[in-house]
This record gives sequence, structure tokens and C-alpha cells, in this order.
Amino acid sequence: MNGLLWINLIAFLLVTAYAVSLFVYVVKTRIEYIKLGKKVDFDGKVKERLEKIWINVFGQKKLLKDKKSGIIHVMFFYGFILVQFGAIDFIIKGIKPGAHLPLGPLYPGFTFFQEIVTLMILVAVIWAFYRRYVEKLVRLKRGFKSGLVLIFIGGLMLSVLLGNGMGMIWHGHEGTWTEPVASLIAGAFAWMGETASIVVFYISWWIHLVFLLAFLVYVPQSKHAHLIAGPANVYFNRLDNPGKLKAIDFEDESQESFGVGKIEDFTQHQMIDFYACVECGRCTNMCPATGTGKMLSPMDLILKLRDHLTNHGAVVTSKQPWVPTFAFSNTKGNQLALAAAGQGAEEAAAGLAYSPSLIGEVITEEEIWACTTCRNCEDQCPVMNEHVDKIIDLRRYLVLTEGKMDADAQRAMTNIERQGNPWGLNRKEREDWREAREDVHVPTVKEMKKAGEEFEYLFWVGSMGSYDNRSQKIALSFAKLMNEAGVKFAILGNKEKNSGDTPRRLGNEFLFQELATKNIEEFEKNEVKKIVTIDPHAYNIFKNEYPDFGLEAEVYHHTEVLAQLVEEGKLKPQYAVEETITFHDSCYLGRYNEVYDPPREILKSIPGVKLVEMERNRETGMCCGAGGGLMWMEEETGHRINVSRTEQALAVNPSVISSGCPYCLTMLSDGTKAKEVEEQVHTYDVAEILEKSVIGESQNLAS
Repeated sequence: MNGLLWINLIAFLLVTAYAVSLFVYVVKTRIEYIKLGKKVDFDGKVKERLEKIWINVFGQKKLLKDKKSGIIHVMFFYGFILVQFGAIDFIIKGIKPGAHLPLGPLYPGFTFFQEIVTLMILVAVIWAFYRRYVEKLVRLKRGFKSGLVLIFIGGLMLSVLLGNGMGMIWHGHEGTWTEPVASLIAGAFAWMGETASIVVFYISWWIHLVFLLAFLVYVPQSKHAHLIAGPANVYFNRLDNPGKLKAIDFEDESQESFGVGKIEDFTQHQMIDFYACVECGRCTNMCPATGTGKMLSPMDLILKLRDHLTNHGAVVTSKQPWVPTFAFSNTKGNQLALAAAGQGAEEAAAGLAYSPSLIGEVITEEEIWACTTCRNCEDQCPVMNEHVDKIIDLRRYLVLTEGKMDADAQRAMTNIERQGNPWGLNRKEREDWREAREDVHVPTVKEMKKAGEEFEYLFWVGSMGSYDNRSQKIALSFAKLMNEAGVKFAILGNKEKNSGDTPRRLGNEFLFQELATKNIEEFEKNEVKKIVTIDPHAYNIFKNEYPDFGLEAEVYHHTEVLAQLVEEGKLKPQYAVEETITFHDSCYLGRYNEVYDPPREILKSIPGVKLVEMERNRETGMCCGAGGGLMWMEEETGHRINVSRTEQALAVNPSVISSGCPYCLTMLSDGTKAKEVEEQVHTYDVAEILEKSVIGESQNLAS
């Protein structure tokens, strides 16, 4: 090895060691920041977690929900893994001329495959550049940082192709099918002499190395930290029901506050979310709040929390977040770290005053209260970030620690406390709805016991079904169908209280737990084994969250029970319902519990029904705007969410908009009124439509 090669090797080792040391420093620093959060118990379950890694990291399942961007990312993901072997091969060629990866007879195939993959990645770079800077997708950022990685990747691919072409000239190799692109380059520059080809080879080699190492250092300091934090986030992600909220232990006397009021109140797992964010904007693109002009953007929420954690972590740990430090000496994070360590100049020392309030300055209250908790953001997130639980934790702090809540929402809470319903109507009138139809038999548990009869299902009517005139019709239709099928059920009547979903989603965890405890006591007293409800919110909270407080009962949505009865032949849709129907998926039935098919199976079983789907349906369905307790708050900013969803429904020209949720139906009905089409387009629950087909004789629902 001559002197120049020795110099090249030493320079390579020094530069690589420096870059690796910077990479390790940044990763360790971010881990120290994350450790500022609360520790969480880890349940193990390694097999299940590795399966999630396989499906969502290597299978790219969630990324492929957006086919165009998903395909680009798959090309980047697998291509980049494969070309790392090409990078190693290229580095070997520069350190020891004439050498390469010791793959024996497989090497020609390797070089061919490498060039094909390299070309695919270059195509992906061009495609990604086009979508970001030419097509200008709203959800994608277009700053310098966003384009920098595309430059890195494109530079890596071009430098290795050029270098390999120069290597062929240098070593006198003839063109070959195993290196088609390098052969073309060698042929085009065959006029170059050996010395010139060596010079160009090493220029390409060093460009490749610098890009590779710069990318290594840049990754953990940028949105590309998701390459590290993303798989970790998927691995540690919840294995239980999506959207399930963690209970507050009010008996823990060590708690000085409830909810999240400062960044350290988040758990370490929640903090991994911050650094796992890809900044792809899929969450924000699907958010009903963002889409209708509200302040909330799920992506910006995560990014603001990430930046706040980074700056706060710099103060607490005195570790500078951005490296190399000489290049980032003026950044806020580095100034804060220097100030905290007592090493900064006068202006840096002012950084010690860094103490923005998490709620108010970092995240505004308007953002916190704009969320409908629909989980469309979480469903779309490729790294399985959870936005809703963070927002609920912030609400909990506002409500339980600071006593802050929207006046209308607070009125609903007070009414629930006093009368068990959000309107404050007399609790003794809760069962009066059943008297509206003489042809429907709706017994209470007390009446069933008095008659010496047993019931299979407890029908949880909910506050909407009990008091809202429109929703009462849904409850009556469902009860009539249960009568027709010969299924014995009972209601709690005036003993029924609010399920507690509204208080919990609005942040009033204390009221929720009080209601849950009392409801479970009532269930146990009446030996309830099965619960059925027309309310997806009650369905979700009974099925997924009440078990934390001791509920042991099977929970069903009314469309699940009705679909089963139709399948068993106990309900026979026989009368034609000549309607074009589009079905709106309730968030708490769909994304929270993946109940998509039963309501559609019912509608498809009805003669005369033509089922048409909205563009956004099933897991991509848009929220009606009532979730997260927003049913009880005025929507003052931007376009109304329910009107936007109604417009999506009207786009497929239905005569009926159907749902399986009384809240959704109310919002969609208001939407048709806002669009002045309520006389042409009607809104009905699936149970009402099925009753028309099983019992009624009219040809359309309006008659």
C-alpha cells in the first residue's frame, strides 16, 4: 500500500470515528431527554411485539394506506437497506484497490442487483421531490431540511454509480451486463486516462463517504430519527384496545397534580412518540379539526412537544442537542445547555429563564379542546404515534388541577353529576321514552324480576336514547326488532346513569370513575351477563375501559346483535326499501373497535336498498364532530365538521344517510338542514331501516 493509500485510510478512519462519535452522542442525549418522563410498567410479550415490528416496520402496512407515498417509502426503505452493502463494497474498493465484498461467484449477481436498486431509489427520489416541491401536497413540508435528505440519498446513489464507472476505467475492465450503468459511464468516459479516472474515482468515493456519514449524524437530529425511534415506538406500542385511556389512581397521595401540566408528566413511552414522528402529515391530512380550519394539527402538536422536550432536556441535562456544536452554537437548544452548565456568555445565560408553560405557550387551550378524539390521526400514523391520549392528559390537567373547562361543557358535567344526563332533565323520566309506542314491549329489570323472568341482554339505552326525541325512535326500533326476534332483554330504566364517556373524554376522570363504579355495582346487583347498546361511545367504554374497574360482561353494539339475528333467520327483511343509502361509520364503533361489516351486512340484506360508499369510509371515515365531548360545546372556529361530513355524504347522491350512532345521526341531520336538503335526503339509524323491511310495508322511508 503506497503512501497516498495510507493517508486515505487514516483520513477515512478519523472522519468515520468522528461521525460515529457524534451519532452516538446525539442518540444518548435524546435517550436522556426521554428518561425525564415518567417510567411505565412494561408487560413483555416479546412475541406479539416482534410480530408488530414484522408487520408495520418490515411489512410497511400503515405506510401503504397511501399507495403513492407508500410505494416511494418501500423503495427507499428496502433499497436503502440493500445499498448499504453496496456502500461497504464501494468503501472497500477505495481502501484497497481491486478488492470488493468477498461474495465469490455471487458477486456479479450482487453488483447487478445493486445497480437496479440504485436506479429504483433515484426514481423514488425524483418522485418524492416532485410530490413535495412540484405537486406541493399540503401535508408535506417544503423547507430546506425536507429536501436535504433527498439530496443526501440522491448524492449517495449518483456517487457510487460514477465511482464504479471510473473504477472500471482505472482497472481496465470491459463493460459487463452485471454492471450496466457503470459500464455505460465507463464507455462514455473511456477517453479519460488512468490517472484522471483515479482522481474522479476518489472524488466520488469521498463524496459518497461524506454524504453517508453526514446522513448518519443528521438522522437522529432530524425527522429521520424515526429510523431509530419508529421501530422502538412500534415495539413498545400498546397491545390492548386502541384508544383505551389509562386510569388515574386518585388514591395515590404522592400525586401533586392530575393529568399533564409539564413535559415531565408525560410517560417515557409517550416521549418516544415525539422523536418517532416522520413529519409525513398523514395525521393532519385526515384530522377533522385541521380540515375545517381549527387550530389543531396532530402533527404540529407532536412536533411542538418534541421541540419543547429537546429544549427543556438541554436545560435539565446541560447536554447540547445539536452537533457538531461549532456549527450550531447559536441554536436555542445549545445555548440553553451552555447556560444551564454555567458555560455560556451573558446572552446565553438568559436562557436559564426558559420556562414556557406547556399549556398556553407550547400547546394552546384552543388546540386541546378542538380534538374530537376520532383517532383518524393514529390510524394513519406509520410509526403508531398516539395523539389522543396526550390531548386527554392535557385536558385532565386543565379540568382536575386548574378547574378550567368550556362553560357549555361544564354545564353538561354538572347536569350529569346531578341528574345523570347532559341536559339536566329529571332522572325519574329516564324510562318514559318506552311509552311512545304501544306495539313495543320494553321491560325494566325490576319488572322482569317481579314477573319471575330472566333476560339475556341488558339494553343500555344511554342518555341520547332516553331523552333525545330523535334518538328515542332508534331505541324503539331496536326494541321492536328484539321483540320480533323473540330475544328477551331489559333496561335499567330510571336506575340507568350516564356511561361516563363524555366526562372521561372531556378530562373529568374523577366523575367518570364515580359513574363507572356505580354502574358496575348496578350491573352486578342485577347479574348482567350481556350488554347491548345503540351508543358506540357507551359500547366502547363498557367493552374496553370498564374492565379496568371490574366489569365482567359481554358487550355488543346493536348492529352486531341485529346482524346476527338476520343471519340466523330470526329477523327476515322482506319488504323492499327503495332507497340509495350511504353509511357513515361512527369513530367509536369503527376505528376504536373495527366494527365495520355488521351494519353494512344488515343494509345489504334489505330488498331494494342500494348501498353506496362515501370516498372516506370505514377506517378512513371522517368524524361527525360530536366525539370527545364536543357534542356539548359550541363550534366557533372554521367550518362546521358535521357540515363537511354531510357534504361528503351528499357527494354520492344518496336518498338516505345512515349511521349506527345517535350522536352521529343528530350531527348529520343538522348537516342536511344546514345544506337545506333535509326534505330530499333523510337520516336514519340502521335499526330503523331494518324495522321498515321486517315489519313495515312502505316502499320508502319517508312515507
